[in-house]
Amino acid sequence: MGRTGNARMKLGLFLLALGVLLCVEAEIDVVISHTTVTLICNSEASTFLWKKDGKKVSGSDDTQNQLEIANYQGSKDDGTYTCESSMDKSPLYLKAKVCENCEELDILPVASIIIADLLITLGVLILVYYCGKSRKGRAGAGAGAGGRPRGQKMQRPPPIPNPDYEPIRKGQREVYAGLESRGF
Repeated sequence: MGRTGNARMKLGLFLLALGVLLCVEAEIDVVISHTTVTLICNSEASTFLWKKDGKKVSGSDDTQNQLEIANYQGSKDDGTYTCESSMDKSPLYLKAKVCENCEELDILPVASIIIADLLITLGVLILVYYCGKSRKGRAGAGAGAGGRPRGQKMQRPPPIPNPDYEPIRKGQREVYAGLESRGF
């Protein structure tokens, strides 16, 4: 292998080691349900210490990897929460919006509604396309090669009601002789 092969191998090993180190650090999951916010520390340790802005959270149990904040109030409960265990320390800045009257939706019904709506819309589009296409075909079916309807006699257009509105023909300028061009 050349220099580029060795450099790629070293970079691959470095990225693998970095990935392993990042996976070892515990992380905190957040679950929001109506006005309750639950923080879950994903660590293999047996004891946990929950802190908010550097101070121990009152009412938290050292054996629980969860911290439940009931009746979450934005400005009062926002801050940096830390899950400390014997193995690691995981900080999380929490700023959440909660709602008493909100309904939680599962992804399956929402996705089903969206897909059904798209299929119905597509069906209506196809129906309109084919109805418009067949109507266009019926309208043009009565016309012959010359563009006039078959079986009907050609009629003259109605006469012009006032001769003052006739178009100007060569040599016929007396009707419009009184008009002069005006310069602007």
